[in-house]
Amino acid sequence: MNKIARFVIWICSKFNKAEVAQIINGLQQVLAERSPEVKFKDDFKEKHPNYRYFYVDPLPPLSEKPTKKVIPPVLDWQELLTAYEQREGRPLMPIRPRKGFSVPKECHCVHCGAPAHYLYYNDGKRKSQLRCKVCSLFFQLHRRHRPTKQTKYFCPHCHNALYRWKIQPLVTIYKCGCDQCPAFLKAQDKLNRSEKYLQKNKLSQFKLRYQYREYHFQPSDIQPSAPDKPKIDINRIHNSSDILGLVLAFHISCAITARKTAFVLRNIFKVSISYQTVLNYAEAAAYHCHLFNLQQKGPIDDFNAGDETYIKIMGKHNFVFFFISTQNHKITAYHLADSREVLPATIAINEAIRTADPSQQLTIITDGNPSYGAAIHFINANRSPLLPLSHHKVIGLQNLDQESTDFRFYKQIIERLNRTYKSHVRPANGFNVRNGAVALTTLFVTHYNFLRPHMSLKHQVPIPLPELNSISTLQGKWTKILSLASQNPA
Repeated sequence: MNKIARFVIWICSKFNKAEVAQIINGLQQVLAERSPEVKFKDDFKEKHPNYRYFYVDPLPPLSEKPTKKVIPPVLDWQELLTAYEQREGRPLMPIRPRKGFSVPKECHCVHCGAPAHYLYYNDGKRKSQLRCKVCSLFFQLHRRHRPTKQTKYFCPHCHNALYRWKIQPLVTIYKCGCDQCPAFLKAQDKLNRSEKYLQKNKLSQFKLRYQYREYHFQPSDIQPSAPDKPKIDINRIHNSSDILGLVLAFHISCAITARKTAFVLRNIFKVSISYQTVLNYAEAAAYHCHLFNLQQKGPIDDFNAGDETYIKIMGKHNFVFFFISTQNHKITAYHLADSREVLPATIAINEAIRTADPSQQLTIITDGNPSYGAAIHFINANRSPLLPLSHHKVIGLQNLDQESTDFRFYKQIIERLNRTYKSHVRPANGFNVRNGAVALTTLFVTHYNFLRPHMSLKHQVPIPLPELNSISTLQGKWTKILSLASQNPA
């Protein structure tokens, strides 16, 4: 009897018929890929734990080859010449090379320091190996991995020149080709027996060598997502600004759906309004609030935590990137994208640090998504080398390493923000258009930063506005924010 049959018998002995039916229904949901948080066992991955996947080397490349400490020769060529003359009774004559085989004058023996006229080529026309007539030892004229004028980066592990491996429109990948590189040897030692067999037949299945990805993003490419220009003018709507404030207070701050918002306004406040009008008002308000969020963000803390959470647009997963200051708990960046690749991660991090002090030492805390590491490499390449961004990763739900233990607290802050955001997005039950998701996310950030009291801030908002101090109602505060936002049109 195989293990699956034994497992079926065990389930039937532990659960009744109704409970087994619920288990089967749950498994069908997983098979239909309706539960993305549940992942199947990967038998191939278990047998090949080091199989190639997108991974960013944490160390950036060197832009200049480090100068090695010059080791003085162990032997002294003059003492060797004196000893030879005493032993043989005559001086040692210099080399008389054939035409075309003269050793460059700047060459000296690396073992005894003898000048060029005591050196000769030991490998004929190749002219790569030299032999010293004084000490009779060999050395190479040229190193195997020597830098050229085209060399741009050097490996941080072995200091050899990186070569261009792949050239794509958005990224150029550089690779270290040294077989004695410590990083290459260490990665090679990690392979188990089956992995070594697979790697012998398919060289590209494992990432063993150091790589650096140089991204070619333009300033226009790293702008955060913004709501589209609305079809209606928020200053020319049929209802008053008080009604608009009520719509945003119920729909955004209280996180109820557009249909329920319209129902409340019709049956409690006797305001005849449709759910589509609620959506139109929200999109029009988000268009003005987006620029207001960016302008009023202010300075950021030294530690910023980031993460992404998924929402559904037209039935497909999209991802919202958030970054939050860990001390004053304000959202410093938000961006909606259809993937978790390097570009959206770069956009989010670049916006998060936009208002930082130039002399500020910043630390970014994220999960294990390698896109963040690649994004930080790109930003550091365009940032002052004296103040690079520091990056720390918190992996998994348990502290299995010291880095996760030290920075778990910061990761929990962004996870709590994700849960708060999900509570505001869940009533929408997905979006039919992308602009609706961007609008709701924008207004959520406005509510979170300027209107939502935070317990850890002694029930104060993350970004207090003096203009709201004299206003007691939530709808009145929304109206005032829209008034301030409309003074600086997007």
